[in-house]
Amino acid sequence: MAFDTPAGTKGARQPKAGLMMRWVNNTAAGRIRRRGRMMGFNALILTTTGARTGAERVNPVGWFPGPDGSWLIVASAAGAPRNPAWYHNIAAHPDEVKIEVQGRTIPVTAEQLHGAERDQAWQQIIAAAPRFGQYQGKTDRELPVIRLVQRSEPATPDS
Repeated sequence: MAFDTPAGTKGARQPKAGLMMRWVNNTAAGRIRRRGRMMGFNALILTTTGARTGAERVNPVGWFPGPDGSWLIVASAAGAPRNPAWYHNIAAHPDEVKIEVQGRTIPVTAEQLHGAERDQAWQQIIAAAPRFGQYQGKTDRELPVIRLVQRSEPATPDS
């Protein structure tokens, strides 16, 4: 399905990219590798290929169980008017995404949910983590819900 969520015109302030944000992401990724959780819910480490640079990018992201063992993530950017950079990366390279979860690195394919399928997943997400409903209330863009489905390549244990 298409990655087609445009930026909004209002929303929460989005943190600036740069060295400080990379440090925060790396620190969070270390905690996720040790504990598997972040801010009270399950978390994974999302690895994407930069849309413009082609460089590997790593972001900690909360996840929710999807159908058939998939993972659901939300491109919330805490309710900012623009989608997070990782959204644009997976839109450009949906078949070049990996996740680290429960000590394994898993190759996945990313797909954005739309319509009734998105609505059902959204209800599940806000029931489990009401803060996402608050994020939606801050912005006029519809927060994208992304399903990550394991590719046929085998998962690898992390060393």
